[in-house]
Amino acid sequence: MASPSPHKSPARVKNSMFGFVPDAFGAKSLPLGQESPRRRQQAAPKMQDTPDAAPEKKPEEKSDGQNGEAPPVEETIVPDTGVSTEAPAVPCLDPVIYESAQSRVFIKGGRVVNDDCSFDADIYIEDGVIKQLGTNLIIPGGAKTIEAKGKMIIPGGIDTHTHMQLPFMGTFACDDFYTGTKAALAGGTTMIIDFVLDQKGVSLVEAYDKWRGWADPKVCCDYALHVGVTWWSDEVAKQIEELTRDKGINSYKMFLAYKDVFMLNDDELYKAFRKCKEVGAIAQVHAENGHLIAEKSKEMIDMGITGPEGHMLCRPEEVEAEATQRAITIADQANCPLYIVHVMSKSAAKVVSSARKKGNIVFGEPIAASLGTDGTHYNNKCWRHAAGHVMGPPLRPDPTTPGYLMDLLANGDLQVTGTDNCTFNADQKALGADDFRKIPNGVNGVEDRMSVIWEKGVHTGKMDPCRFVAVTSTNAAKIFNIYPRKGRIAVGSDADLVIWNPNATRVISAKTHHQAVDFNIFEGMECHGVAEVVIANGRIVLEDGQLHVVQGIGRFIPTPPNAEFVYGRVAGRENAKKPQKVEREAYGGPVVEISKTAQQTESAAHVDKEEQAFHNRPPTRSGGRNLQDSSFTLAGKGINTHRDQFDDSRPYRPHTRSVNPPGGASQGLW
Repeated sequence: MASPSPHKSPARVKNSMFGFVPDAFGAKSLPLGQESPRRRQQAAPKMQDTPDAAPEKKPEEKSDGQNGEAPPVEETIVPDTGVSTEAPAVPCLDPVIYESAQSRVFIKGGRVVNDDCSFDADIYIEDGVIKQLGTNLIIPGGAKTIEAKGKMIIPGGIDTHTHMQLPFMGTFACDDFYTGTKAALAGGTTMIIDFVLDQKGVSLVEAYDKWRGWADPKVCCDYALHVGVTWWSDEVAKQIEELTRDKGINSYKMFLAYKDVFMLNDDELYKAFRKCKEVGAIAQVHAENGHLIAEKSKEMIDMGITGPEGHMLCRPEEVEAEATQRAITIADQANCPLYIVHVMSKSAAKVVSSARKKGNIVFGEPIAASLGTDGTHYNNKCWRHAAGHVMGPPLRPDPTTPGYLMDLLANGDLQVTGTDNCTFNADQKALGADDFRKIPNGVNGVEDRMSVIWEKGVHTGKMDPCRFVAVTSTNAAKIFNIYPRKGRIAVGSDADLVIWNPNATRVISAKTHHQAVDFNIFEGMECHGVAEVVIANGRIVLEDGQLHVVQGIGRFIPTPPNAEFVYGRVAGRENAKKPQKVEREAYGGPVVEISKTAQQTESAAHVDKEEQAFHNRPPTRSGGRNLQDSSFTLAGKGINTHRDQFDDSRPYRPHTRSVNPPGGASQGLW
């Protein structure tokens, strides 16, 4: 049977085998009018896509000749850890040619797992979209078949918190947008949300353009962006409006830490929250008390504590809990939904949980590090090992913290997971060899997040596979308003899928991971649950243990404002909490005359100018007489026209009887 025409036509669709599939031949489109670099390349003339078409070979490509498909390409690039902010030019396989060879994929015999249900079904993918889902599907020729019997098919993971090639503390994160997204795909994450984070005074729009310039030529998977608000002014408020309206940004991060670098004051934080509420964005907060951290850091140095343990000691979990409570309080007053990034401690998690029970719209994000390891590593005798775990907020020394956070995540008190992936090699961490304050903050996690959460959550029986899908993918898609395009296995959703083997195991190690960093905080951890096949945007990027990735093939995914999952209750809460004026009759009684009283009060609050000649000490702050001052002068008579001494106006007493001798009465026994 001839395969149906790929051209859209009502007659062809109606009479084809896909007539029962809504928009079977419809291409994906990006909301908000955004156009990814890949779409711009597709607009150019291209070769006709056929199942047997072979792409023109380039010097970078290697052919394996399997199934007559386009040869998968894995490019290895040494990341640039220098100080240049220019993204180096990198070779890239033509995405149009690469797409045509993997446009049809048939997954057979797996168990589909969404956040709310699981069922046995087959999946047919074409042009990066799930076209059919069910049993007894009619599949056209030329499709690659993948057997998934006995395995789970889950939505690709969404890492909500990464910092690829971030300029920070005098250096740059060693994982850039190529190595970072390649590692993400290796672990089953098919989309990241990175942070635009520039210095104070830099335009938010210019910073956004800079990050897009770094990411677009390099990303191997789809990505979105948060924008960090590191300073505040009326101009910043206008830039938030522009980014939300025109650039596809719906989340903004504010800092209560990093004093004099990123930190906002409480009044600025309130204004930022109000602006986020106005434009329909979600406010994010790094919750630590920056003032206390600055002071306690100095104390540690004065005590001679210069190693990585000082980083933990100057940031006790109380400063995280206090800042978390403060941020929730301010957000509540602004009626703005709040997202607490990297919840690291029991205390902060309890604050988030308690606020949600009171009805506050707040989301908590534990990360792979806080769920998979603890702060006892800061006391390790090896400086490199201890420094490799330095991040902000720090890991907590209480070894029961990861289990506690996992319990809250499993039960819904915490909602979503990220990694705060911001990696630095040994020579970069060594910037703080003599002063822990100069150690670049950041750890890995983008590759290992899915396996760590499965191991600590599902394998231990704390959560089921549906909850696993919710906290690693679906909730993130809902919060950032890209659901059901992402985070869901359904007809019409993006074909970002993972064939997950819950029975397979792997041991995490820096020797075998795909990241550029030379250290792994999960070193030696054996994890049950492995991503065996990863499909990103309809392309097979991981199969048989081999990565087949292409730089620049990932797309920027705009995140529209006013997500229903976030703002669904805001209007109702605002109406319920709106201040109400009390209607009453006007007061018609007498009103006291205060003009003379005010004059007397003002006069009593200041010392007479002529009397000031007797005083050697200034008045108190409230204007009263300083009790340490003398009321006596040796100048004698004639110094003033109407009195000689300060107390001459008082009646003269020839003598004064003293009840007690100087020094007070003795109470001793004699």
